[in-house]
Amino acid sequence: MKTQINTSNAPGAVGPYSQAIKAGNTLYVSGQLPINPETSKMCEGSIEDCTRQALENLKAIITEAGGTLDNVVKTTVFLADLGDFLAANGVYSEYFTQPYPARSAFQVAALPLGGRIEIEAVVVLP
Repeated sequence: MKTQINTSNAPGAVGPYSQAIKAGNTLYVSGQLPINPETSKMCEGSIEDCTRQALENLKAIITEAGGTLDNVVKTTVFLADLGDFLAANGVYSEYFTQPYPARSAFQVAALPLGGRIEIEAVVVLP
């Protein structure tokens, strides 16, 4: 059984997918671009600003499902430029505490809508 999770506090899907799917007590959160849900505009600021917006979107979806960032067990970070990794990592460390989630990070050829960062997560809900 799967349940779709959706919130207006994060941007809507930009394709045929869900913001998140809950299966049992596991939540699979789709990659979150740094789109401001109030304006529907992509972040045009620094990579720190964009990372913060992507993480706020992720947090909003997890909150809607009844969890917190402390429930995140795995993230994947996609970067348009791996040169942004250190700056993005600094913001990332403001959102997660030990024990940190497992994580992968990749440079990709391009992200949807010209985004600079996208973050997805697997969450075990209480």
